[in-house]
Amino acid sequence: MRPPEEVPMTDFDVRQTGITAAMLADAARPEQVMTALDAMATAPPYRLVAHNVGTEATLIAHQAAYCPTLAAIPLLDTVRMARIAYPELSSHALDAVLRYLRIPLPADRHRAMPDVELTATVLRRILTDNAAARRWTTLHELDAAVGMPPKRLPTAHGSQEGLF
Repeated sequence: MRPPEEVPMTDFDVRQTGITAAMLADAARPEQVMTALDAMATAPPYRLVAHNVGTEATLIAHQAAYCPTLAAIPLLDTVRMARIAYPELSSHALDAVLRYLRIPLPADRHRAMPDVELTATVLRRILTDNAAARRWTTLHELDAAVGMPPKRLPTAHGSQEGLF
């Protein structure tokens, strides 16, 4: 996906991912990708899961016009889950959790699909490791412990034309 115009590629992005702006010049625009993804959300209940989910929540909130269903889906954060499941860790960053769980890092770490797969592996592992503790036996309990509502962006002041 080509980054939105308001989110330029930084030197840090290029160093971390190996992806340059030139590589994305012909990629699909965010509104195309988000519209297509939104069309897949047809059989709720859903939860969007990410490690440090706030980043994804912000991206989705900024594209909500193209993905209203996706933008209304509650979120689960595997960082919050890891903090509860593995309180002995000094860091709950994805790489730290992966090392703790002895999950190997792929060579293409920090690329979209490998990071999605790693996060899914962490989610499954936390749920499996904590089944005996019975912290989360239902989706409702999981939502209560580590869930987040969808992110809503503030509306601009002065955009209201009247009271009614």
